[in-house]
Amino acid sequence: MPKSISKTPVVNNTLESEGKALATIWKGIVKGNFDNATKAEGFDTRLGKLMLALKAEGGQRISTDRLKDCGINGIDKRRRSEALWFVENETACRDFIQASKKGFTSLTALQSAMKKAAKADEPKPWVDFNGVERFDNPSAEVKSNVGLDSEAEQSQELSAEGIALDLMLQIEALAKQLKCSDEQAFKETMAAIKAQAVMLDQDTKAAA
Repeated sequence: MPKSISKTPVVNNTLESEGKALATIWKGIVKGNFDNATKAEGFDTRLGKLMLALKAEGGQRISTDRLKDCGINGIDKRRRSEALWFVENETACRDFIQASKKGFTSLTALQSAMKKAAKADEPKPWVDFNGVERFDNPSAEVKSNVGLDSEAEQSQELSAEGIALDLMLQIEALAKQLKCSDEQAFKETMAAIKAQAVMLDQDTKAAA
């Protein structure tokens, strides 16, 4: 029965000697021994650190000759790539593993799960009044022509249509913020406009 990966002696004299030690482990590796492989001195952690060191030597990619020098050219290319990815994202990976209830059987499974989780966090599209697909945080897309400070923007000619368009965009943003329908946000906005109009009228009469 193959020895546990975590108990394999670590050789750190040179990159070449470390690579040869990993190549020996690879030949008798226990398939699916993910927990041991990703420990501090586990196979994938050591392989990833070696790949990172070789990558730091320069060049667009690690040459085949350099892989042969270190004796790891016989280790599956995908395994080398995943080990490098794991070490480059070690903190995030370990946090994700710790938060997982079921755990993972391989770096392939871990990488796939993290990609799905990242995709789930991406902004979801929504459709505005004009049928245009937009993304969450519509207020970031809203740019009003009213009250801008720059001379170039102040020089833009105002129109009733432009103000109305700005208002509709702001209403859409309000609806998203309040998590209500555009119609409900429109009604609340119109009520606020009427209230402001009444106050403005009262101030005008008082000033006269």
